[in-house]
Amino acid sequence: MIITDIKFRKFFDEGPMKAIVSVTFDHQLAVHDIKVIHARDKDFIVMPSRKNADGTYRDIVHPINAGFRAELEAAVLAAYETESVRAAAEMAAEAAEAAEAEEPDPVF
Repeated sequence: MIITDIKFRKFFDEGPMKAIVSVTFDHQLAVHDIKVIHARDKDFIVMPSRKNADGTYRDIVHPINAGFRAELEAAVLAAYETESVRAAAEMAAEAAEAAEAEEPDPVF
């Protein structure tokens, strides 16, 4: 199974959850609501889950073996890093434009 697309649906600045991701496999199957979490000085993914009546959570979908989980996590985290760098550069450019727009014109 090949990962053919990774889309970031939402980013978070506060707390351990950093992003919510949708991953498409073989252009045919999409898995939504994979979470990127930062805790204990590392990033990892959490698969979509639902809350049971007893308050515990159960994954709705999950990798069957450690090899595929590692592949999926590596792909999502690499895309997250790329998107984070792009977003930071975009925010810096917007801040520079805003600062430039606020500068008064020199008076001659």
